[in-house]
Formats: sequence, structure tokens, C-alpha cells
Amino acid sequence: MIAKKMVDALNAQINKELNSAYIYLGMVDYFVSENYDGMASWMKAQAHEELEHAEKLINFVQERSGKVDYPAIEKVTNKYKSPLAAFKAGLEHEKFISASIHELYELALAEKDYGTQEMLRWFISEQVEEESNFENVIGKLEMVADAPGGLMIMDGKLGYRKE
Repeated sequence: MIAKKMVDALNAQINKELNSAYIYLGMVDYFVSENYDGMASWMKAQAHEELEHAEKLINFVQERSGKVDYPAIEKVTNKYKSPLAAFKAGLEHEKFISASIHELYELALAEKDYGTQEMLRWFISEQVEEESNFENVIGKLEMVADAPGGLMIMDGKLGYRKE
């Protein structure tokens, strides 16, 4: 059985993962409204990935006989200054999630919860990939600046992301 302190912390992370999906769906709405269908598709895949992360945590808590809690999800924005601003906001959010995962891991170490430590190693690796993906897109968008042709090329390329 998993300790209540760990279940509470995992429940908080489940909420953060669900909120992440919500944030990225807000970005999808922004991109659609600006006619960036490829960027919308990229961000929709990101939102679905966050839902999968939440589901992985939910399943883990349930497998360990813990009770999953579903508090309210925060309201998010669907207004951004530019595609670059949206992706930068996404990167900052991923850094926040990475820090949260690291805190969970520290708690699992302190609690000597080896099963949770093992599960969280996957999330730690995943967060490295998440931040790298955003940094890659941001780097390219910074090169493009606000050039309409470059933004359209980036939009087309980002539309190829698979879920």
C-alpha cells in the first residue's frame, strides 16, 4: 500500500498533468484562430500526451490501492501575442512540470517508496524530451522571427508531428 502523503502528492501531479492538457488545448484554439493548422495539430498532440501522462499516474495510484482525487482544473488562456510566445509559454510550463516531478521523486526517496521512484524515472526522462521538443521549435521560430513565409513553412512542418 502506498503512503497517504505520496498519494496526495501524486494526486496533485495528476491535476497538473490534466491542467497541462487544458493549457495546450487553449493553445490549439489560439493557433486555429490564427490559421496555423500545423501548429494546432502539434499542440493537440501535446495535449493528448499530457492526458496519457495523467492516465499513467492514475493507473499507478489505483494499482497501489490509493484513492484518486479530481479537483478543479484552472482556467487557461487562448490568447497569445504570437506563435513564438505560445511555444515559450509551453516551455515555461514544461519546466514547471519538470520541477514538480523532481519534487515528487525527492518525496519518494524520503518515503523510501521504491515503486514510485521507479515509475517516476520514466517521467523524469519524459520531461527532458518535452523541454527539448519545445526548445527545438522555439529555436526555429526565433530564426523565422515574424516573416510570414517562414511562419507558414514552420506551420507546415509542425503539422507532421504524430501522436
